[in-house]
Amino acid sequence: MEPPIVFADRVDAGRQLAERLRDVELGPHTLDGATLACGIPRGGVVVAAEVARALDLPLRAVVARKVGAPGHAELAIGAVGPDGTAVLDEELCRRVGVTDRWLEGALARGGAEVADRLATMPAVVDAAAVQGRAVLVVDDGVATGSTAAAVGRWLGHAGAARRVLALPCGPPSTLERLRADYDEVVAISAPADFVAVGQWYRSFTQTTDDEVAALLSGAD
Repeated sequence: MEPPIVFADRVDAGRQLAERLRDVELGPHTLDGATLACGIPRGGVVVAAEVARALDLPLRAVVARKVGAPGHAELAIGAVGPDGTAVLDEELCRRVGVTDRWLEGALARGGAEVADRLATMPAVVDAAAVQGRAVLVVDDGVATGSTAAAVGRWLGHAGAARRVLALPCGPPSTLERLRADYDEVVAISAPADFVAVGQWYRSFTQTTDDEVAALLSGAD
């Protein structure tokens, strides 16, 4: 069996993803502009920048915030979307023993972080920017997929003409669930033994806010 793809870094992942997307119908270029390539900060913006460059698409950010499990911040039990709406994995919340009081505080913090990024990060899309347009959402990979799901649902409520999610990697079960929130899901690699996004990258260092701002400041 052919081994799963391992990416050198997020730039390499973006270049490979752009090649995969050349044959994908991204949707009609409706209203006043082309399909938007929207990265989910932080790491997704690095991947999206390469996709946007290769496919000659406008680069933007779409903001959502993962909610990590108590004591295990990297394990996403849900996410807060751009409009403040929460998407939760109810079964996972029960398994890790999330209480109502803890969840209320975690969602409030997530909502505050989303609001801060909306106010301070350049080139972030709002509902008016995506209404009637095709939107290509890009991240550096998914595990539980909560953040991508929150974005997809928000885009549906905001009236996006078409929602395409593009990813370097993700587990098959998560990719299947995300099809409920997008018109199409494209992934280069969907290994059955998926544990974490970082295992499929040779270099998976943390992306900084300054790096994201620099990429978005040069957006069309």
